[in-house]
Amino acid sequence: MGSLSLHGLRPMILVLLSMNIGLPLQVISRERKQKPRERKVVVVDNFTYRREMRKAVVVAAVTTAAIAVATAVLWRHWKQESERQRRKTRRILSKLARDCATPVSKLWVVADALLSDMNEAFTSQETTALNMLISYVSPLPTGDEEGLYYGLNLRGSNFLILRARLEGRDKSISEMHREEVSIPSNVMAGTSQELFNYIALELAKFISGHGMETNDSHDKQKALGFIVSYPVDQAAASSGAAIKWKSFSVTDTAGKALASDLNRALENHGVNLRVSQLVEDAVGHLAGGRYQNRNTVAAITLGMATAAAYVEPKQAPPENQSSSNKQWEMVINMDWGNFNSRHLPITEFDKCLDAESSNPGSRIFEKLISGMYLGEIVRRVLLKMAQEAALFGEEVPPKLRTPYILRSPDMAAMHQDTSEDHEVVNEKLIGIFGITDSTPLAREVVAEVCDIVAERGARLAGAGLVGIIKKLGRIENKKSAVTVEGGLYEHYRVFRNYMHSSVWEMLGNGLSDNIVIENSQGGSGAGAIFLAASQTEKLNS
Repeated sequence: MGSLSLHGLRPMILVLLSMNIGLPLQVISRERKQKPRERKVVVVDNFTYRREMRKAVVVAAVTTAAIAVATAVLWRHWKQESERQRRKTRRILSKLARDCATPVSKLWVVADALLSDMNEAFTSQETTALNMLISYVSPLPTGDEEGLYYGLNLRGSNFLILRARLEGRDKSISEMHREEVSIPSNVMAGTSQELFNYIALELAKFISGHGMETNDSHDKQKALGFIVSYPVDQAAASSGAAIKWKSFSVTDTAGKALASDLNRALENHGVNLRVSQLVEDAVGHLAGGRYQNRNTVAAITLGMATAAAYVEPKQAPPENQSSSNKQWEMVINMDWGNFNSRHLPITEFDKCLDAESSNPGSRIFEKLISGMYLGEIVRRVLLKMAQEAALFGEEVPPKLRTPYILRSPDMAAMHQDTSEDHEVVNEKLIGIFGITDSTPLAREVVAEVCDIVAERGARLAGAGLVGIIKKLGRIENKKSAVTVEGGLYEHYRVFRNYMHSSVWEMLGNGLSDNIVIENSQGGSGAGAIFLAASQTEKLNS
């Protein structure tokens, strides 16, 4: 590059000065206004040359200083604004952590509050929030059952047909076949008999495709395990549905009528299976847990929704059982998702979520611990940070305003991201919210929010579990196993670890070994297989 003359440098310097120190830009090179003239040789003496050079140096120095001052001002303003936003983000995060805190003392208060509600509900003649019902009075599996069994899991707008072979407690389930069948809308809106005719027809096709055992005797009747999973979205629970989604007790006439309708449909389609009763899926998981471990006394569902069931200690046989029957066990199904207490750690985000839900004031415990709601709570926290602390830039990402767009599996993936720059968090922010320019700090904050929300939910679930075992009087001197089923527990490793650690912290080294938490066997709907095994023995005894 050639050197610049003084005449060429002066306009550039003045432009810079006008831009950076506010001087009016009124300088135009005189030479450009003048007409071309003959080139003259100008002789500049040394003194003049040095004077002009000093002027140029001074102007350049002033310009450089002005630019430096302006840059420093802008940098200081940017740092102050960034620091303000960081402090605001940290304040929101710190308040969230305080409001979600679950120290051991808080967990025991929650466990005792649940226990108190359980005792009240169990003795009350009226329906309570926990809706505790005697859902199953029959022998539970012993672990000695062997053979090929069939199960049915009715859940919302579809049902699962299952077939599996049991070979004893110490062996895994084999030959598992599972088929999901959608229920046509016209069938779902019809009568229960129309629904069961459709189910029986599909079951007959399934059995024909997979085959019954060739050594099955036609005079030996097999049970069909039948469990019901409630639809999370409640759409199938509308008044026009073929089945009114409710909990069934052993004395419930509606439940008995439904079982009778299904048995009639099975007989009409030549299916040699018989349903004893309808039970909730938590009861099925309890049966599966008992098959694997004789000490299993409770089962918990932790998926999109949540429920619990436990074996009530024997006192006197129910009215419909003979006092000579020593094998009966009374299983209580408990709608613990509807548990509520002033001791629960509820935040402003939980209150808004509940108020805007389809069932405000109901299922508060479920809204704190289940997979349906964990991601939504995280989204609401991030939205506030984006609005008040510009966590993702000056503009709030539009998709961050969409309710329930963040699912619990995606939340788990972000939470469990161990990469140095939170690469998984970045991918999820881009794919779910369209946030393409998140900073490392923002991604770290996202992971922290996921951690706080998941830890609270898992530890509350652990407190509820301890409350059930305390109700059974088995904490201090008896070994107890609890079966947990659901994708939230099975696939969200950190959530699972937090739940286990909460139980350990509550009971301490001396008593924590008395409770064993086990994952359910066989996957979704498998509880129906274990119920079929125990009920088949009863049918042919």
